[in-house]
Amino acid sequence: MLNIVLIAGSSRANSQSGKVARFLRQRLIDLDKASPDGCSIIDLGQGPLPLWPAEDTGPWSQYQQQLRAADAVVVIAPEWNGMACPAIKNFFIYASKAELAHKPGLLVGVSSGIGGSYPISELRASSYKNCRLCYLPEHLIVRGVEKVLNETDAASEDDQRIRDRIDYDLDILARYAVALKPVRAAIDLGIPAFANGM
Repeated sequence: MLNIVLIAGSSRANSQSGKVARFLRQRLIDLDKASPDGCSIIDLGQGPLPLWPAEDTGPWSQYQQQLRAADAVVVIAPEWNGMACPAIKNFFIYASKAELAHKPGLLVGVSSGIGGSYPISELRASSYKNCRLCYLPEHLIVRGVEKVLNETDAASEDDQRIRDRIDYDLDILARYAVALKPVRAAIDLGIPAFANGM
């Protein structure tokens, strides 16, 4: 079984991103991609990170342990005013190659309306640079998030469509996680000259 960490990237305590993270975690377990013990959520609304730089890094040491043990991550990024929200961008300032290098990452954009693509675009452009996270070519966008993923059964065609896409993408994520394990083991991450991305 794989160890997968889901990052709910909203700073709101009871966010739709957290709801999506819980739904995806349950699907990973139901699809036998991860066990309940091997699938955890980092909810930045429940355990916020101080704005970088900070003397007291709060829950980061616990998050580091979760991320280092992970075979893959799911990054759930809500769209705020057409951008990735500050909490998830702050998270990637903390994250380094020690936690995320050469691990597959599935990006999930979340929007209350018909948006959700801008956070994906923004995070693909820069968030991987120093942490070396390998984003999948696949991604998810959960549009109209308040109306989907609320019940055990789909409430609409849109709800069923995103559920089907979720299962498809989680299967791909799990396959990448298995495939990249030997790649990570073969790469020397300790070369000082290449500590940061280009």
